[in-house]
Amino acid sequence: MAATQKLYPRATVKRIVKAQANRNSSKNADILIFLDYMLFMQELMREASIRSRKAGEKHISPNSVRKVTEKTLRKFKG
Repeated sequence: MAATQKLYPRATVKRIVKAQANRNSSKNADILIFLDYMLFMQELMREASIRSRKAGEKHISPNSVRKVTEKTLRKFKG
């Protein structure tokens, strides 16, 4: 049986959240934060891909990511 590999260090995420919010988080809040981050990155790359195709580029460029970052951040603002 294969060994389980952690995808991200939970303790580090918990420390960052605690430092930013000045509060303790619930038991699985770090998992939700990580999943929200992954959804944000997926949406960012999808929007950048669409923008780069419209611009006639073959690959996603840093410029296309910069252009859609603000729009994507607005979608995820709670």
